[in-house]
Amino acid sequence: MWVLWLAIIILLSFLEVTTVNLVSVWFIASGLISLFLSFFINSFYLEFAVFVIVGLILMLITRPILLKKFNKTKEKTNVDRIIGMEGLVTEEINRSKIGEVKVDGKRWSAISKEKIPVGSPVIIEKIEGVKLLVRKGEE
Repeated sequence: MWVLWLAIIILLSFLEVTTVNLVSVWFIASGLISLFLSFFINSFYLEFAVFVIVGLILMLITRPILLKKFNKTKEKTNVDRIIGMEGLVTEEINRSKIGEVKVDGKRWSAISKEKIPVGSPVIIEKIEGVKLLVRKGEE
């Protein structure tokens, strides 16, 4: 029975290498445990149960930790860099009307919780879809 577990481990290892998304690494570890058990236990059902249970336990415990570690650095795109920049209002903005702001040489649709007249400086707080959420800047 150990040959079957060795084949499963090799297959799962190949799958993990080709996907690189932490898909089967836990079941490779549980396959190794089942391979080891197959030398002492002659019950495929018990070995398979250990394979599934240990794989699921490892996945539930370690996946969130590994995802945090590997996805730590989120690179900002060109658009994200305008957050915090100062822009200039080119069309009046108020609560009920989308206005326009020029920032970094480009014109953007903008919304605000307050009325901001044309020519006023604004600070970009965040991007919501294709609109900027802005607040009054210092004049």
